[in-house]
Amino acid sequence: MPIQYYIALASALFCIGVVGVLTRRNAIIIFMCIELMLNAVNLLLVAFSKMPFNIAETGASNASAGADAQLFVFFIMVVAAAEVSVGLAIIVMMYRNVHSVDINFLNRLKN
Repeated sequence: MPIQYYIALASALFCIGVVGVLTRRNAIIIFMCIELMLNAVNLLLVAFSKMPFNIAETGASNASAGADAQLFVFFIMVVAAAEVSVGLAIIVMMYRNVHSVDINFLNRLKN
């Protein structure tokens, strides 16, 4: 499958995530859109790691060249899981205190 398909899909997913973060006011939906953006980046990293390298330029076949990007994807997924657990805990505590998950209500907490 050509790399352009992966780029187009990842771009569409990332744009949907950005639009969701900028337009929605529900904290849970904003977290879902952030996860969508992270998954779009992960898709591109894995797609680029599977691209064949030019053997003529390197002089030899490097079989483990794509493993670095896949390891980076793994760390992104671990950080995203930690971010979601902390974020959802904050949302649950906010809902317990103010009975709403609307982020516009957080402006009132400044004072």
